[in-house]
Amino acid sequence: MSRPLKIMLVAAEASGDALGAGLARALKARLGPDIAFVGVGGAAMAAEGVQSPFDIAELSILGWLEGLKAYGIVKRRVADTVALAVAEKPDAVVLIDSWGFTIRVAKLIRKALPNARLIKYVGPQVWASRPGRAKTLAASVDHLLALYVFDAPWFEREGLPTTVVGSQALHVDMSEADPARFRASHGIAPDAPLLLVLPGSRPSEIRLMTPVYEAAVARLKKSDPSLEVAVVAAGTVAHEVAARVAAWPFRAHLVPEARKYDAMRAATVALATSGTVSTELALAGAPMVIAYRFQPLSYAIMKPFFTGKYATLFNHAADEEIARELIQNDATPERVAAEVGRLLADPDARRTQADRQTAALDLMGREGRDPSEVAAEAVLRVIAAKAGSAS
Repeated sequence: MSRPLKIMLVAAEASGDALGAGLARALKARLGPDIAFVGVGGAAMAAEGVQSPFDIAELSILGWLEGLKAYGIVKRRVADTVALAVAEKPDAVVLIDSWGFTIRVAKLIRKALPNARLIKYVGPQVWASRPGRAKTLAASVDHLLALYVFDAPWFEREGLPTTVVGSQALHVDMSEADPARFRASHGIAPDAPLLLVLPGSRPSEIRLMTPVYEAAVARLKKSDPSLEVAVVAAGTVAHEVAARVAAWPFRAHLVPEARKYDAMRAATVALATSGTVSTELALAGAPMVIAYRFQPLSYAIMKPFFTGKYATLFNHAADEEIARELIQNDATPERVAAEVGRLLADPDARRTQADRQTAALDLMGREGRDPSEVAAEAVLRVIAAKAGSAS
């Protein structure tokens, strides 16, 4: 009797953990007891049977300066991950997002286990910065599972076979989201203007962005005291967000992550830290302003490597600034308040932006199949191709 297929999944952040859990579920649905998992991940992957040898929270790092400070931890965890691969000898290793961590793991596993198939799930955003990473990835793995159609050509040009699986963010089910319920439960009138603030999911984002948002919202509240404010507290930083919002000199409704889709549907305008949440907001039909700040030294180091025009995915897909982006020195309370205030004051502008956001989502592949299903099929094809070439 042949042994079950063994897949190693490696994720270093919460978003990758969710992708890994979805892939594990899809693979189990196909193979049942004929598949086993090992790897590195968080709570979502653990629930699917992937027991991580360490807590991935310590790997949630953003920016070059922060990465340098954490280099010792990253190096140790890379070694731990490679040691797990060597001990378990998986048929394939799927390395999910987290470029800096997973590319190091890929290179070392390639040397230690030359027969294992290496698959990268989510490529680096080479359209935005450091396009040379496409060549580096092509030399390090056997296959790429890309999220968007516009990703593929960058890697295929370097000879890396690529499957576009789609983004899970484009398949969020908003059918149960209830804006009326959200407003009623928080005592917000149906016609009251509601600003939804989404400060981020990383500690560094909360630290850098919440002071900007507090000052911006204070300006907006001064102009319109009837403005209602709600703040989403992502699970990974919920306590820190709650503590900061509690100290704001005006009332803000705290929204647990489980209720964020209700809040997105209820919002008049959203103010969000750049990230996947922008896609979710667009799906919910919420016009938004995007902001982001890095640590100043990290930004100074990284800025020369930014080659893309936009940070927001649907802006990139449409090749136009549908949602206003305020990055680094532009992300001031004054600019943020002015851009949010413009949308709050103009219903036509809100409707137009929401419609353009929706059209851009279509360009990103909103109508495609479930990404986890497509990814599972691709992983099994890659393994089968290896087995065929070896026979």
